[in-house]
Amino acid sequence: MRTINLLFHAMTTDSTPQSLTHFDSTGKAHMVDVAEKQDSHRIAVARGTIRMKSTTLELIVQGNAKKGDVLGIARIAAIMAAKRTSDLIPLCHPLAITRVAVNFSIDEKTHSVHCNAQVETVGKTGVEMEALTAVQVGLLTIYDMCKAVDRGMVMSDIRVIEKHGGKSGDWVSLID
Repeated sequence: MRTINLLFHAMTTDSTPQSLTHFDSTGKAHMVDVAEKQDSHRIAVARGTIRMKSTTLELIVQGNAKKGDVLGIARIAAIMAAKRTSDLIPLCHPLAITRVAVNFSIDEKTHSVHCNAQVETVGKTGVEMEALTAVQVGLLTIYDMCKAVDRGMVMSDIRVIEKHGGKSGDWVSLID
């Protein structure tokens, strides 16, 4: 049996090749060694949206969904998900999260709910995956609680919008 060694590269914004950190020099997936990194206060903020029928949004806003307080339960689910990210994403480090804040905003014009999650830690690696997981599970919980009246809901635009801390410092998305 012949083994093919692959080198994986990503392009940074300045078009300089950079090796993907979750692959070793032979192309095998591995967990990144963060032992030599310095601890720092790390923050990540992620956002996402779920669009739905206007009548579904009205049920959420009025608190009349059969399963109860949709946004309250989605907030708790999002916080729980952030804390369990390393159980879901194979190469994520388990982190001592110091804060998770989840907020929902209603957009009546587009019949949407926007979810923002801010996750913080003091440690050797960032919390972007935890923030993204919180947003996605928050939106999935809204879907689950409202699917009886609207199976056509669409989740979209899940993304990191800013991060702070660590060796690479601050980053803010130019896309809003």
